[in-house]
Amino acid sequence: MKQFIFTVLAVVLSMTTGQAKEKKSLFRFDFGTGKAPKGWTKVEPSTLYSAEKGYGLIPSGKMEANDKNSDRSHFVSSNKPFYFEVQLPEGHYQIELTLGGSPVATSTTMKAESRRLMLENIQTRKDETVKKTIIVDVRTPRINDTEQVKLKERELKYLNFDNKLTFEFNGEHPCVSAIEIKKADELPTIFLAGNSTVTDQEYEPWASWGQMFPRFLKPNVVVANYAESGETLLAFKREKRLQKLLSQMKVGDYLFIEFTHNDQKPGGNHLDAFTTYKDELKSYIAEARKKGGKPVLITSMNRRRFDENGKIINTLENYPDAMRQTAAEEKVPLIDLNAMSKIFYEAMGPENSKKAFVHYPANTYPGQDKALADDTHFNPYGAYELSRCIVSAIIQSKLDLTRFLIDPVTVFDPAHPDALTDFHWYESPSVNLIKPDGN
Repeated sequence: MKQFIFTVLAVVLSMTTGQAKEKKSLFRFDFGTGKAPKGWTKVEPSTLYSAEKGYGLIPSGKMEANDKNSDRSHFVSSNKPFYFEVQLPEGHYQIELTLGGSPVATSTTMKAESRRLMLENIQTRKDETVKKTIIVDVRTPRINDTEQVKLKERELKYLNFDNKLTFEFNGEHPCVSAIEIKKADELPTIFLAGNSTVTDQEYEPWASWGQMFPRFLKPNVVVANYAESGETLLAFKREKRLQKLLSQMKVGDYLFIEFTHNDQKPGGNHLDAFTTYKDELKSYIAEARKKGGKPVLITSMNRRRFDENGKIINTLENYPDAMRQTAAEEKVPLIDLNAMSKIFYEAMGPENSKKAFVHYPANTYPGQDKALADDTHFNPYGAYELSRCIVSAIIQSKLDLTRFLIDPVTVFDPAHPDALTDFHWYESPSVNLIKPDGN
């Protein structure tokens, strides 16, 4: 393992010191049972992850492969979701994926780290392969030699803050033929700061707009989601999450800021809407600007609470207005997710809108003896629709972020949400019925 890590670090150092003008591959993995091409590492169905190797598969079902003729692709597939992990230092990575290559049609949805949606329903015909490129942020809690992010106990089990890059291959028939990994630290970064409605939720059935957002971006930008459940503007700073984020920020990067749900609650982290809340927002804006970053404020989405006329009741008091006011005063872009979420929920209606939240009858999931009924936290469908709201706001506001959006760039109307029948989420194997912090 030491030799493995040393080799990675050596390659990274050579790239960052300008010894090569072109990006060099850190790793090239060839999947299947045949002989790997020169310079590639073979990954067979039996190549399971170990710390000693520093890479390998983590299956949840039966793995299969096909050793085809030398002029045709190898592949690894499964009847259930499977993972591939590789140890990597902190940084941004360009991943070139070759999907398919099977003698039958395949469909692959790919998530990275803690269920970040990167590729959705990539289909290949019999014997066909498709190349896709994604950009992934890999990070650790370390800030410097003496400081690190104060992770919560539950985060110690998460895939976001470890020394590995984790790929989840999911779908009707997930199939991968090759993975090539390169450094990409020079690319612009969109940092996300927020709470449970923004964070990469580790477990089904919980989800946030932040972990859906990468799916809508070109591979010329990276999303670094530092949000965590239960966070407030004050706690995010106290736990050194903002410090860590700023330590990684470079000129031209972006900082998306979405806090309210927990800031409004009484206690040590409470902030008053038009005084201390605004002050903290302005502090975040100032810190980002010091680093040459571009702050963007995002009003928090509404909770699901309807009146007798089917209209959303505002439970966030004056905080959205305070953020709108701050954006105007500081001359920073504003994405009004609060307003768009109201339109979205009302379009679905009091009963149907439950299908965008974690509302599931008892026994939907193993060990679930009671119904889940959460009107703050979203399921994948709700998170996906809110992420579409974020994308549409970028387009309609003509922000320079538009250049990062995948083609074709389409505006989403929250008054006409995607039909539930048109949305299919391939659930990850990891399930946890405990509600995330925050309400």
